[in-house]
Amino acid sequence: MKIGIIGAGFVGRTIATLAVRTGHQVMVSNSRGPQTLFSLRALIGCEIGTVDEAVRFGEIAVVAVPLSAYRTVPVAPLAGKIVIDTDNYYPERDGHISELDRHETTTSELLAAHLPHSRIVKAFNAVRMTDLEQDSRPVGSPERLALPLAGDDPQAKAVAAQLYQEFCFDTVDAGPLSEGWRFENGTPAYCARLNKLDLEKALAVAVRSTP
Repeated sequence: MKIGIIGAGFVGRTIATLAVRTGHQVMVSNSRGPQTLFSLRALIGCEIGTVDEAVRFGEIAVVAVPLSAYRTVPVAPLAGKIVIDTDNYYPERDGHISELDRHETTTSELLAAHLPHSRIVKAFNAVRMTDLEQDSRPVGSPERLALPLAGDDPQAKAVAAQLYQEFCFDTVDAGPLSEGWRFENGTPAYCARLNKLDLEKALAVAVRSTP
């Protein structure tokens, strides 16, 4: 599968590394241009390009930019494509976003509104990237961990779940995109090293704080 990644920070680089390792073709991009990513080609084995090149390259796209930059994600080239949203909301970094503070929407629904013709799935946001690299375990291992996802498109969910499987994690489906808050910053499931059963329990007991 061809994967275009928008964002070359820790999240983008880690997903790129694991995707290449499991046989995918990957192009990584950032807002500063491919000249700033020169070393990644040799380090990871991925392609590098502009943001527009990466989204056109990928059969699917991964958005791995700060939430405050979500409106910079190109719209037209991603029409009809599966987009994996890794964003989290940190007011101290992103500034306060009133719709999120009032729980009127979720981070992934903001991205979905920006990309109305794309198929958004929220994934890879509730795991530390060091754990994503180090905690892979084969199927059947008593130490195998699980990762959550949410989305409205079954095929988009299936693609994200496939990547979880290839990276050697189980999947827990938290439901539609509107339920993505259940594994965001401040919830029991957020960046918690849990097996499938315990992750299901953590998602179930999550509550939204009072606005």
